[in-house]
Amino acid sequence: MSEASNTTLPPDFQFTQSNLQDYVDCARRFQLKYLQDLKWPAVEAEPIADRERHMRQGASFHHMVYQHHAGVPEAVLTQTASDEPLAHWWANYLNHPPQGLPEQRYSEMALSAPLAGYRLLAKYDVIAIEQGNRFIIVDWKTNRRVPPKQFLAERLQTIVYPYLLVRAGAHLNNGQAIQAQQVEMIYWFAEAPTETVHFPYSEEQFHEDEAYLTELIDGIMRRRTFDLTTDTKKCLFCTYRSLCERGIGAGNINEIDAETLADVDDDLDFDFNFDQIAEVEF
Repeated sequence: MSEASNTTLPPDFQFTQSNLQDYVDCARRFQLKYLQDLKWPAVEAEPIADRERHMRQGASFHHMVYQHHAGVPEAVLTQTASDEPLAHWWANYLNHPPQGLPEQRYSEMALSAPLAGYRLLAKYDVIAIEQGNRFIIVDWKTNRRVPPKQFLAERLQTIVYPYLLVRAGAHLNNGQAIQAQQVEMIYWFAEAPTETVHFPYSEEQFHEDEAYLTELIDGIMRRRTFDLTTDTKKCLFCTYRSLCERGIGAGNINEIDAETLADVDDDLDFDFNFDQIAEVEF
């Protein structure tokens, strides 16, 4: 099933790892969600209460870590983490933080740069900086299980975040361009805090990522039909599945593999505060 597009992206549309991931996962989902702005009230995953609670607690955890980096005392924050699994995640964060991070850290930092005629945005959980030497991206994950490293390597987040830091992060390095080889991305998992996954960056990877991201955006702009994904597992947790005639009932998050579960868990979005975005000019 596909449908011709009679809608174009507005000139001020902003690409993010989230909407690009939607496009890579299913072009039809991208069309319905971003081109047609269609709200389809299907349940994403069963059991509903567990899914909603996990999302709320994931958002709470991110906010607590942000407050901690902003100087709110640890004891004060600990008092607010009374429910599980939030209390467990918070204890893991305090007892098993990522090791060897530079002391200078920016939390909830957003960066932007122009690409292929549009703007590419990323909002970072933490950027830890050793001026002129190391720039470490840390992303807090509240996934129920740690996904395979190859799965993470192919996620748009792993591509967009280091790329944008190199493109738009010079103001974090006293105005000097950040070199790709100075950048590393770390995923830290609240359920498995000692199983961090590391992705060192390189100049070669930077150019590959730029070409790939440009190709994605250009492909979206040239596209006239938006086909459904051939991977029907993705439809189990998509709000548009009944509209696309891919089933009515939601998938059960307790009965899926780690990669599919990671897809579901990565759906948690955060609002951008555009006043805090540092932008590279055209």
